[in-house]
Amino acid sequence: MKSDRRVPVAIIGGGFSGTMLAAQLARRGIASLLIEGGGRVGLGTAYSTAEPAHVLNVRAEGMSAWPDDPSNFAHKFGDPRGFAERRFFGRYLREILDNVVASGLGEVVSSTAVAATPGADGWWVELDDGGMVAAQAVVLATGNQSPEPLGIASGLGARFINNPWNDEAKAAVRDAATSGGDVLLVGTGLTMIDAVLSLNAAEHQGRIVALSRRGQIPKAHADFVASPVEESDVPKGDVLALWRWLRRRSGELGWRAAIDSLRPHSQKLWQSLDDRQQRRFLRHARPWWDVHRHRIAPEVARQVHDRVAAGSLEIVAGRIGAIRDVDGGLEVEIRRRRGSAETRRFAYAINCTGPLGAIERTCDPMLRSLLDGQLVRPDPLGIGLDVDQRSRAIGAERMWALGPLTKGRYWEIVAVPDIREQAAAVAEGIARELEI
Repeated sequence: MKSDRRVPVAIIGGGFSGTMLAAQLARRGIASLLIEGGGRVGLGTAYSTAEPAHVLNVRAEGMSAWPDDPSNFAHKFGDPRGFAERRFFGRYLREILDNVVASGLGEVVSSTAVAATPGADGWWVELDDGGMVAAQAVVLATGNQSPEPLGIASGLGARFINNPWNDEAKAAVRDAATSGGDVLLVGTGLTMIDAVLSLNAAEHQGRIVALSRRGQIPKAHADFVASPVEESDVPKGDVLALWRWLRRRSGELGWRAAIDSLRPHSQKLWQSLDDRQQRRFLRHARPWWDVHRHRIAPEVARQVHDRVAAGSLEIVAGRIGAIRDVDGGLEVEIRRRRGSAETRRFAYAINCTGPLGAIERTCDPMLRSLLDGQLVRPDPLGIGLDVDQRSRAIGAERMWALGPLTKGRYWEIVAVPDIREQAAAVAEGIARELEI
């Protein structure tokens, strides 16, 4: 095959994971090519927002991109205990990436990687513009993917927005604000919070209904006294035993202190569970874990609380019974978890159920090609790729994965503090394996 470029490492995906791997490789004198076709290089989905209302869910003191320099971001932001705008963090990442490029050890390609084929000395990476890259190693850092389309919404028109992060969603928010129409948000997690903030920023005056099976919403950050715990003091291998321990400790210290005391041990605790126990956690405990573990800034919580108190935001535990297009909107049957069904009309419905949760259903062309070609495989839970303890893709030589793609092995691998450690470890592993 003829290649347009030859590089030691090709990184697929230009969000936080890909950017920090390129930076960690550059620190080790290893050149990389960052391939990002979504127009969000150095930003990814999370930090490409232009909304001032979208702030980080972690205080600045916990958001350094460098594991060996924990105050790096807080120093730039100026308030260690504050919650920076996500677009500010995006500029911070772009600065890191710009420095990598300026060093001569990093290059960015604004194309989409669509396939990878093993070669005699690594991989051939095919781009959507017809280009070809020869790389000794490939790293998959594609981040979170768009939600899976809801089956009940199949065949609906433009009033149902499946991807809450694309331009169609932004246009729907603007139109709903202009018309004053009501909006249905399907899902009540962090994506729903972002949608409410966007509607608030657009001065939307209509009603919002946020719907999920349990009606749980993310809790707010608040000050508490930290109470570290030794790993040996935490039950392993049994979800119920761990849950009982957590409830008991929460009663003694407060739930924030109890949950945060598990942070240094979360990956080992996850890996102590067998497949059956992990599935049990995902089926029963995950909704409660997510809303307590992944908290929101106090000022964001106040906006949500104020809208609920004013009656313009309703959090509903239930499900959609039926949904159909009507003139100028959608007619939706809502079946409350404990109550009768009702039919409501909305100008728009937005899928806020969160990122894709089944890797076999991915529409990403690179991942689709690798899975179909059996060059990589899903993890036992089907939520990401199967990787070993060094984040190397099982069954593929010189291929690594980063971030949310590896949550089957690590679970807690979607936040900056976790991914920055993983990026450093993978860079070190690449350096050893390539002997550079």
